[in-house]
Amino acid sequence: MIVVTGLRKRFGSIAAVDGIDLTVNRGEIFGIVGPDGAGKSTLLRILAAIMIPDEGRVTIDGADVQHQPYAVKERIAYMPQRFGLYEDLTVEENIIFFGKIYRLTRSEIRGRLDMLYGFSRLGPFKDRLAGNLSGGMKQKLGLACCLVHTPDLLLLDEPTNGVDPVSRREFWDILYDLLSRRVTVVVSTAYLDEAERCNRVALMHRGRFIRLGGPKAIRSEGGATAIRMIVSDALRAESVLKSDERFAGWKRTGHALRFVSEDALTDARRARTLLARHGVKITSIEKQVPSLEDSFIRVVGEDGT
Repeated sequence: MIVVTGLRKRFGSIAAVDGIDLTVNRGEIFGIVGPDGAGKSTLLRILAAIMIPDEGRVTIDGADVQHQPYAVKERIAYMPQRFGLYEDLTVEENIIFFGKIYRLTRSEIRGRLDMLYGFSRLGPFKDRLAGNLSGGMKQKLGLACCLVHTPDLLLLDEPTNGVDPVSRREFWDILYDLLSRRVTVVVSTAYLDEAERCNRVALMHRGRFIRLGGPKAIRSEGGATAIRMIVSDALRAESVLKSDERFAGWKRTGHALRFVSEDALTDARRARTLLARHGVKITSIEKQVPSLEDSFIRVVGEDGT
């Protein structure tokens, strides 16, 4: 569905997108994960034929984004971080308005309302002004407006940012339902737990992809292991371990400390000895599979960026 080669975009001295190559398969959810300023929004705007790159080429379903922008825009839907809903229009009026933008007739739009209300659960609120919706409902309305013309590719820029956990889960349930309809989804997010839901993920930092692959493959890359210890005094234990540069990556969560290591057995022994020397007891210790967040932080550190 998407082929990207040698993509670059600069804003003055800042490389927002710095030499990206990417292929996204038809009918998959592809996640672009990274902190604010990583270049996620710029990349999505280029894919949506809104922004012209400085270098490189992008094709969407065989159409060149730069030379055939209108052919591309008919096949895609793009939902930016601040979607342009009209707050003085009702839910249904917004959907109809966006349907008309895509040159659908009123009868065609009416024929799709049941489907749009079905997955978004906005039917009971169809006469409510968009400005009076909750954050999660606004996001679902934005998605409904994007899908009114049944696109082949859906580009979503941090769609669940600031949305409550229940609405986030419902939003992802909708995305999974779209997969059964062979819609390709590219979603950017700063939430590492959401990236776990994608078929494939690109970890993006300072305009570059520093890792790309399935979430499980990225987590297991490098053979690292997470160590979790429950201690008698977590606050003191964290202070003790962080005083040693070998354990600078330890993080405290409640009564537990967690660390990712490529030599778990050796590092666990060193930590136990160091804590015992300062009067901190370890009540339990276990090995865990690293999370995607663990992998991202470790890779960023390895790259020295």
